Amino acid sequence: MFRSNVLLVIFISVLVSCKNTSVGIYTPKSRPITTIDPTTAATITGTVHFEGAIPATPKIDMSNDPDCGAKIASSENLMVDRGNLANVFVYVKDGLGDRGFAVPQTPVTIDQRGCRYFPHVLGVMTGQPVQILNSDSTTHNVHPMGHANHQWNGSQLPNSQPLSKTFTEPEIMLPIHCNQHPWMHMYLNVVDNPFYAVTGPDGRFEVKGLPPGDYTIAAVHEQLGEQTMKVSVGPKDAKQAAFTFQAK
Repeated sequence: MFRSNVLLVIFISVLVSCKNTSVGIYTPKSRPITTIDPTTAATITGTVHFEGAIPATPKIDMSNDPDCGAKIASSENLMVDRGNLANVFVYVKDGLGDRGFAVPQTPVTIDQRGCRYFPHVLGVMTGQPVQILNSDSTTHNVHPMGHANHQWNGSQLPNSQPLSKTFTEPEIMLPIHCNQHPWMHMYLNVVDNPFYAVTGPDGRFEVKGLPPGDYTIAAVHEQLGEQTMKVSVGPKDAKQAAFTFQAK
C-alpha cells in the first residue's frame, strides 16, 4: 500500500511538472472582451517636447563587421528635432479597469537592417505575434532581456526565415539586444490594451478609440524616464496633451 501511494505521488508530480513546462505559450487572460462603441470613442493627441541643452549624438563604430554596410552610425538613444522628442512610448497606464481587449493576430515587425533595429521603439499587445526579420548579409543573434517576460536568444542567418514570437506579460521598455553586434538595441513595449503610440521625429502621438472615462496617460523614454498625466474624455472627445522632458 505504501509503495502504491509513493507511485501515485510521483505520477502526480510528473503531471504537474509537465504542465508547468509550457513557458511562452500565450493563453488570454480571463477578462471579458470589451467592444468599443465607435460613436462614442474618444481621441487624445499631443506632442512630447524636450527642453535644455541637447547633448552631442554619440557615434557608433560598426567597422568590425564589413557586412553591416556603413562603418559609422549615430545613436538613437536621444533624438530631438526642434525641441520635439522622438521614440517616446505613450500609453494608457490606468483607468481601463478590468476591461479585456481582443488581441490582434496581425504581427508587428522588427527588422535588422544595416546592423540596426527598425524601429527603435515599438508597441505590441500581450500575445500579439512579433515577426523579427534579418535583412542583412550578416548573422544576428536576437536577445530580448525582459524581466516579466521569458528571456531567450535566437540566431538568424542572412536573409533567413523570420523569427515569430509572442510576449505574454505587460512590460515597458523591454530591451532587445543583438549578441553579435553589441551596439544593436531597441525597446519593445508590451501592454494589455490597444491604446498606445510611439512619437515620431515631430514628437507627435495619437491615442484613439478610447471609451469615455478618466485615464492616466504615461509617456516613457529610454533615457529620460516616465511622466504621467490625468486625462478625462467624454463621448467623441478630442483632447490635447503635452509632455515636456528636461535635459539631464
